[in-house]
Amino acid sequence: MASPLENEQALIGSARRGSLDAFNTLVLHYQNGVYALAYRIMGEPAAAADAAQETFIIAFRRLESYRGGSFRAWLLRIATNICYDELRRRKRRPAELLDDLPGAESDDGPPLPAEGETPEQAVQQAELNRAIEQCIQALQLDQRSVLVLSDVEGLSYQEISEITGANLGTIKSRLSRARAGVRNCLQGVQELLPSVYRLNDDVD
Repeated sequence: MASPLENEQALIGSARRGSLDAFNTLVLHYQNGVYALAYRIMGEPAAAADAAQETFIIAFRRLESYRGGSFRAWLLRIATNICYDELRRRKRRPAELLDDLPGAESDDGPPLPAEGETPEQAVQQAELNRAIEQCIQALQLDQRSVLVLSDVEGLSYQEISEITGANLGTIKSRLSRARAGVRNCLQGVQELLPSVYRLNDDVD
């Protein structure tokens, strides 16, 4: 989650008056969060990058429509709608080539181990992260979006409601189902989970 940006409203005001420098400062501050949201909804680095770029292009063109409140939430609403539109468009076209599917890009291998982490632990963590991403991608789009906005981006129910257009009861229901779906999905890789999250069927 991005930390608060100093003089954000002044930057927005300058950007509205046509200052590209001010808008670029906003972009630099929020680009990682917008990309992260798009990636977890789309599941593809290239598609997420395209969605993030389009988000800021549209945001700049529509700055006059920003009426105050959380600028971050306003950006994430634009990004979410862009991702929704793209995924709906894909449903209307033939299946993608394998090269376009998530994970088709070249794999540089697991990340370097963190300090105090063994190579084996680094590999396990990378596998767990991959499993979590796959479980998130397996969710229905509305559940996936709510889960990412809540548990990854840290937005409130009210902010998520404003972004998705769903009421608070629907948000809570989708989030509950999404969390249960991911939890159940991850039982397929129990050996990668911390023991507290495992479901043990047999007792000694």
